[in-house]
Amino acid sequence: MKLSLNFSVMALLVLLLAASGCMIGPRYKRPEVVAPPTFKEQPPANFREAEASEWKQSQPADAYSKGRWWELYNDVALNALEEQVNVSNQNVLQAEAQYRQAKAAVSVARAALLPIVTTAPAITAAGSGSGTKTGNSSGASGTQTTFSLPFNVAWEPDLWGSIRRGVTSATATAQSAAANVGNARLLYQAELAKDYFGLHGNDSEAGLLTRTEASYEEYLALTKNRLSAGVASDLDVAQAETQLYQVQSQLIDLGVQRAAFEHAIAILIGKAPAELTIPPAILNTPPPSIPLGVPSELLERRPDIANAERQVAAANEQIGIAMAAFYPNLSLTGGAGLESSSLATWFTWPSRFWSVGSQLAATLFDAGRRRGIVAEQRASYDATVAAYRGTVLTAMQQVEDDLAALRILASEAKKVQQTVQSAQRTLDISTAQYRAGTASYLPVITSQATLLNAQVAEVNLLTRRLTASALLIEALGGGWNVSQLSPGLAITARQP
Repeated sequence: MKLSLNFSVMALLVLLLAASGCMIGPRYKRPEVVAPPTFKEQPPANFREAEASEWKQSQPADAYSKGRWWELYNDVALNALEEQVNVSNQNVLQAEAQYRQAKAAVSVARAALLPIVTTAPAITAAGSGSGTKTGNSSGASGTQTTFSLPFNVAWEPDLWGSIRRGVTSATATAQSAAANVGNARLLYQAELAKDYFGLHGNDSEAGLLTRTEASYEEYLALTKNRLSAGVASDLDVAQAETQLYQVQSQLIDLGVQRAAFEHAIAILIGKAPAELTIPPAILNTPPPSIPLGVPSELLERRPDIANAERQVAAANEQIGIAMAAFYPNLSLTGGAGLESSSLATWFTWPSRFWSVGSQLAATLFDAGRRRGIVAEQRASYDATVAAYRGTVLTAMQQVEDDLAALRILASEAKKVQQTVQSAQRTLDISTAQYRAGTASYLPVITSQATLLNAQVAEVNLLTRRLTASALLIEALGGGWNVSQLSPGLAITARQP
């Protein structure tokens, strides 16, 4: 249905509606999330937990710079590798490009709030009669040339707030993309740290096996000397050789794991595997102290939570846009310009012309289409709310899992250390008895295997503890010491 209204009346209506700031649809309110006052799992003794114990209202801090959390490990080589993730990781660069795309969409949505002005300068010639020629030929009989310079304006006032809601929705989507950039950085920085600890945990195990290989070679030489002296059997020599060869094969096999870790790190920093070589290093320091805070702070410190919350905000605006379709749309058009049959008088005042018009259009019957769209958008909103709350719960689970892992592994490490000490003492005693001829070589072999297994477990536990600490930092959001908003990810939703 199209109704023509008096322009002055329509202008007054527009001004009244604009002054009232009419917005159809629900006002956004961040979904409530129940967060416990403290984490269930207690951190190891060397961890610092924030004193705050009360739940506080949180605001997403996804657009904040994440900070160099990896510097907690005091490893210069790790620091250098982590810095390259921000600038060279292809997945991070892809997320940044998607953010720039979403940010540009905000400008596109905001442009709909303002009128569109167009122009189409033209020179036309028309004539009559059989001998008529068209164009600019001055000799054409009966030809009339018209010069025109029109300017046309078209505007659809945002009477019901659908355009403004579209701007807000686009802004929330861009903020969600900005959070995704932070999440990608954190994800691949943490992945690099885990691979780095795995690589040097491999080096630590290789160092252990190398020392064990030298020790087993000494035992093999001892048994051969005793065989030559007639106080040992060839069985003892065969058993000593078996122990040595097993360690040597394990040492060779570690090369496969190390190569895989090194290749993975190269990809994470945006390089081909052939371009990166990481010197071997031994892990010898326990996990650093990590400040935890309270569970509600995850809403501020986890970019994936902020991502999900911004998607909820965008979905809420879509409900208002769908509801605005039940109301009529107003279109205002206007034109002005210069038109003349003579080039000499084209730009004179008498050549001016103008026109204004308005149109009010409303849908009377659509067989329930608009009502269905509103129901669809409400269901979509409910889905994003559930996803947001699920993300929060998953974040809390991850923190609890990693806290439990660190606590349990720290306790296990103490027992394994005691096992190593006891196994070493057992080996020393059995070796002394074997040298004295009061015991066979079998206790020595058993003691060697027990000691090696305990030492490998000790090395692997340190690697697992360092990996768990990186996982905890990732679960906490990685940015507990951030105080300044990153200008590169800042978006402000401007309202008309």
